[in-house]
Amino acid sequence: MKNILLPVFYLPPISWFSVFLNPENKIELEQYEHFPKQTYRNRANIYGANGKLPLIIPIRHNGKRVLKDIEMSDSEDWKSLHWKSVKTAYQSSPYFEYYENRLKEIYDYQGNSLLGFNLNALHIIQQILKTDQAYILNEEYIKNPEGIHFRDRFSAKNPSDFAMEEYYQTFSDKLGFLEDLSILDLICNKGPESVTYIKNIKQSY
Repeated sequence: MKNILLPVFYLPPISWFSVFLNPENKIELEQYEHFPKQTYRNRANIYGANGKLPLIIPIRHNGKRVLKDIEMSDSEDWKSLHWKSVKTAYQSSPYFEYYENRLKEIYDYQGNSLLGFNLNALHIIQQILKTDQAYILNEEYIKNPEGIHFRDRFSAKNPSDFAMEEYYQTFSDKLGFLEDLSILDLICNKGPESVTYIKNIKQSY
């Protein structure tokens, strides 16, 4: 077993799940890091009608810096906006209708904790994928933890370095294949085949 430290993301990219669901990995999730801006911790990329569409959770600026203490802003109705964007992007995909009610539950979360929101979403995604990968939350920040850490590995701005096969996407006929989007893209387009797809991603760590 490999000890793996993963950051906690908002509806993580497919590459994140290829690490998370690897049965050879013992997963620990990072909750004590200082919150880095412009990362998947509070954003996810989906496939909209005009291409890659970032969904960004607004953060409350209250001086708190540790991830577990970060609060989501309620100054705008972002949950409704995000859900509307997800519906618009995927309502014509093969499996959206099948999972719609479960996906909607992600945005019914009550509370303002970013960590709590992301972990609740992960719980729902695992139920949809029919996986039960165990994990623990770390108890302190360790700069160089034992094993492999992925704090800086997944970039919201740079191309993925995980090798993935192309699959059908709702707008790919018009705009081409976009790789390593949020897990939502895979679920809505591949449905029950999503886990098999994830397990076939070539590992590069």
